[in-house]
Amino acid sequence: MSIRFHFIGLSTADMARSLGFYRALGFAIPADADDQPHAEFQLPDGGPLMAWDTHETAKSIDPDWTPPAGTARASLAFECEDVAQVDKTYARLVDAGYEGALEPFDGFWGQRYAVVLDPDGNNVDLFAPLPPTG
Repeated sequence: MSIRFHFIGLSTADMARSLGFYRALGFAIPADADDQPHAEFQLPDGGPLMAWDTHETAKSIDPDWTPPAGTARASLAFECEDVAQVDKTYARLVDAGYEGALEPFDGFWGQRYAVVLDPDGNNVDLFAPLPPTG
């Protein structure tokens, strides 16, 4: 038997608000998912599923479950087409009222990098390779 990675699961205090963030990021998540206790979205290009459960759903599965707290609950990284898309996506999300955690910068490791927080405090990293120099 082989094991394969299937989905990324996040818990959310507000399904509609969380899914709204990921729509603003650029994913076509159906609007009828907003009032569901569980939602799934197939990431493009053969990526895994992303799934969200309300806190109530998580608690119904495991009565001892408690919502994550503190920083860096989860970190999701999304590769952008190019450096300009990192900057534009970060600005679009911050302008829409989402919290910027790290403004776009050129990392010493060769990537343009930025971090925005989703409504539940998860890091959403945006990155693209820096163009070659010289």
